Amino acid sequence: MRKLVYFIATTLDGHIAAPDGGDPTGPDGFWPIGPDYLEQMITEYPETLPGPARAALSVTAEGTHFDTVLEGRHTYEIGVKAGIDDAYPHLKHVVFSRSLTSVPGAAVELVNADPVGKVRELKQQDGKDIWLCGGGELAGLLYPEIDRLIVKLSPLTTGAGIRLFGGDTGFDVRQWELTAHTVLPSGVLFLTYDRPTAA
Repeated sequence: MRKLVYFIATTLDGHIAAPDGGDPTGPDGFWPIGPDYLEQMITEYPETLPGPARAALSVTAEGTHFDTVLEGRHTYEIGVKAGIDDAYPHLKHVVFSRSLTSVPGAAVELVNADPVGKVRELKQQDGKDIWLCGGGELAGLLYPEIDRLIVKLSPLTTGAGIRLFGGDTGFDVRQWELTAHTVLPSGVLFLTYDRPTAA
């Protein structure tokens, strides 16, 4: 069965974006993109780079982790505001929104229904794992369905911002098993945590 993987960059204090929800890696963003971070992304997770970045960096690798990306409305609209109606044309792209009736990206699938039901349906299909791109509100709704966390932990704090799990996430303690880690010279950590399987 395919896994739902929350692959996300976060600060030490658990923020994935500024309070206004803007792109933390954009021109006005706070997330440092050093050469070691970029190399790690190109080498290990090329499918998670947006289409324009892949073109600019001459990245053509298909990637081994994901063939589907999930976004909430706010995360999707960051790209739309930048003039990019499908940031991930190389992946099956699904956007969840209760308010949108259409999206400009012709290949982007808009889902107005329950995200949990859609994710359970996607998990049953053949393919690579499913990348939960963000944002925090969608991650909160899908919290029970997340099978793996890949956290790109930056050595910085912001004090406030969009939380790793936002929205109406209830108190639900979950134990995770550290299954892989990479420490970059810049201090960024790539930490992979899997939900332990029942014995």
